Amino acid sequence: MQKIKVGISQGDINGVGYEVILKTFASEEMLSLCTPVIFGSPKVAVYYRKSVENAPNFNVVDRPEKARDGQLNIVDCLGDTEVKIEPGTPTPEAGSAAFKALEAAVSALDNQLIDVLVTAPINKNTIQNDKFHFPGHTEYIEQKAGGGQRALMILMNESLRVALVTTHVPVSKIAQKITKQNIEAKLNILDDTLKRDFAIDNPRIAVLSLNPHCGDNGVIGNEEQDVIIPAIQDSFKKGIRCFGPYAADGFFGSGNYARFDAILAMYHDQGLAPFKALAMDDGVNYTAGLPVIRTSPAHGTAYDIAGKGVADENSFRQAVYTAIDIFRNRSRYEEAYAHPLKKQYYEKRDDSDKLKLDQVTEDDQI
Repeated sequence: MQKIKVGISQGDINGVGYEVILKTFASEEMLSLCTPVIFGSPKVAVYYRKSVENAPNFNVVDRPEKARDGQLNIVDCLGDTEVKIEPGTPTPEAGSAAFKALEAAVSALDNQLIDVLVTAPINKNTIQNDKFHFPGHTEYIEQKAGGGQRALMILMNESLRVALVTTHVPVSKIAQKITKQNIEAKLNILDDTLKRDFAIDNPRIAVLSLNPHCGDNGVIGNEEQDVIIPAIQDSFKKGIRCFGPYAADGFFGSGNYARFDAILAMYHDQGLAPFKALAMDDGVNYTAGLPVIRTSPAHGTAYDIAGKGVADENSFRQAVYTAIDIFRNRSRYEEAYAHPLKKQYYEKRDDSDKLKLDQVTEDDQI
């Protein structure tokens, strides 16, 4: 069986990216599992090898097709460009280096020269330029390699998956982005990815409210009654097993999340603050909904510990594992559904069979 080729963008060279990459692939087990291809700089990699015990050697190539199995490979994206390495310091030079690596990696992913992409953390400020004017990786990859499809951000580990209706949006503009159409679109993507990428046949999805206490029947806000509940109802009628809305404040602390295969939160911090409190060490960011597969560790550049040799690589390692698992699951799914049998019968339903619920909750369906 041919090994999965895992592309890796170097991220911010002044952060912990190279350290967690090198620590991850210091293991022979990881090199036997996949063929890793870093898009970055051999010079920068050599610099950070000093702080990593038993750091692996690497093979420098000019394009990903030349990557060797059983070795850590680096595609040199910077060439003779002089780059000053300043661990722990955000600089325009580091942002430029991060973009060149990301641009090359996403192009390789889009052209199927690599199977999956794992992105090391970037600084979303220093990476900005004429070609990158996005809030983050998710939006950039959606435009460059999404084939017109919409991305869905999912933070996950083995026991918890949290997806977001809105991602990198100012808090003052969140409510206007919470529309019935947007929620239904994200529920549809989430349901599909749970089946296709995670091999869950009949997934259950919890939907969080926007306002405190689910709006208290309009006392605090009307979005639940006017937007979220109708979106849940219509999605449920279409076969998506979604339930809620649930008040966000007690949902995670009560352990209620364990009853579901995924949770759809309304905005970034509503979902990611509790997720990172519960799963920071092994959390993975997955960009769902696209024809390409991209994951990343759940942490950022971690400037405060960059260059000190103390960064924990577990989240990055889990990102590699997740990308490989999703690639395999998706391949199996597409093979299984490549030539579906024609439907041999038709169900006839009258109006009495229609779902009549003011609010869909899981208890109604048990």
